[in-house]
Amino acid sequence: MNGKTPANNESGLKRQLNPMHVWAIAFGCVIGWGSFINPGKKFLPNSGVAGTAIAMVLGALVMVIIAFSYTYMVPKYPKAGGEFTFTKMCFGKNLAFICGWFLVVAYLTNVPMNSTAIGLIVDGLDGNADLLKFGFHYSIAGFDIYMGEMLLAMSILILFGWLNIIGVRKAGFVQTVLSTMLVTCVFTLFIAALVSAKAKGINMQPIWGFDKSAAMAANATTAEIGQYAHKGTAGILSAILATFAIAPWAYVGFDAIPQAAEEFNFSFRKVAGIMIVAIVFGCFVYTSNNTVAAAALENWPDRVMAGEWVLLVAAEELLGTFGKVLIGLGVSCAVLSGIMGFYLASSRLMYSMSRDGYLPEWFGRVDSKYGTPKNAMIFCVIVSLSGPILGREALGWFVDMSAIGASIGYFFTCASSLITMKRDGDGGAFLKCTAILGVIFSTIFMILQLIPIPGLSGVHFGKESYIMLIVWVLIGLVFYIWQRKDFGKEY
Repeated sequence: MNGKTPANNESGLKRQLNPMHVWAIAFGCVIGWGSFINPGKKFLPNSGVAGTAIAMVLGALVMVIIAFSYTYMVPKYPKAGGEFTFTKMCFGKNLAFICGWFLVVAYLTNVPMNSTAIGLIVDGLDGNADLLKFGFHYSIAGFDIYMGEMLLAMSILILFGWLNIIGVRKAGFVQTVLSTMLVTCVFTLFIAALVSAKAKGINMQPIWGFDKSAAMAANATTAEIGQYAHKGTAGILSAILATFAIAPWAYVGFDAIPQAAEEFNFSFRKVAGIMIVAIVFGCFVYTSNNTVAAAALENWPDRVMAGEWVLLVAAEELLGTFGKVLIGLGVSCAVLSGIMGFYLASSRLMYSMSRDGYLPEWFGRVDSKYGTPKNAMIFCVIVSLSGPILGREALGWFVDMSAIGASIGYFFTCASSLITMKRDGDGGAFLKCTAILGVIFSTIFMILQLIPIPGLSGVHFGKESYIMLIVWVLIGLVFYIWQRKDFGKEY
């Protein structure tokens, strides 16, 4: 059935997604809050303009290589579940559970991650009005969390969960509108930077980033930042790898496409093009936003160390109030499209795992009216409500968890494609080569994320991320013991 139009669906899910919907889901997942917030929070200090650009382009190339394995496997197993289904068919029940469990965390952590940025958007746009800073508040890791911010974020999480429940076609339409507006905002800012005399190449120094902790400890200014800049072979390599290591997080979302395979109303031949276009657009947004943020500000290191929203400040410098509105609209579309897309991916994955006995039967129930996995979606909403409660400091921890989950999913997909090609006697030399490279790169990602390597700073997990990983593994172990007798039993 390779490349053919999907047959009628007997699973209960309805075929309502056209190619534009699916591109919007993938692109909306790839580009969330991080492309707008992380230039000041992670990318510029860790990697600078040059290091981030190189890392993002290399990351995109790796993702395209990995995407070829997805485009081969989706027509072979066109079911919700994607990587989980591939692994089950090629490696058996136990490894399928491991793959599926880590994919859940890769997708699901992105929803609360995006929701925590909602308060930051309003805070950055309302000046000194502090519209959401009302009601009770508390602090986590030095960040104040207010009831007003929590209520707005939770309301949006519930609303978009409801949109996913009442029909995938409606969700696909909303996602298409949001993704189109997002691309328009980023491209407009990019053009403004190209034609503005305020955006200068000299402003991008230090182009490889700097040691933010050391510079802040010494109360360094932009004029003094050169002595803390990443230099030499080790410094430049660290700068590139610090961002390259989280490429699985940055581009996670193109792989959400297989999760909705049972809902495609078009030929599987179009999957390759949709994935590649989503990855290329994502690379442009990450690189453009980061470069514009530095080029438009003479003192971006000062802004970074002060904890300011660097891209917002840069947009206002270039375009005045319109620049703030542009960023506000763009990041709002990114956040909302990320919530919508990852809700869909997470719920379809859990639906698929439940349908095959890997999660309790409750997760696999399909709404009789709307044809969507209602219970799985309700669970996603409940878990996502943790984001507004934990606050923005949890962003970095969620990034790490998503990155390791995505890396594991990529590994199993590429390995599964190798086994399937050998078994079916098809695929060709090119696909085999890309699958082997995908296995190698996925392994490299996992090593960079989990193992501290001497001489490379800012690359591996932080302490809190290791703790979250251990907790997730323990929870998975409980589910494994509870459900393993039902593995492979279709409800």
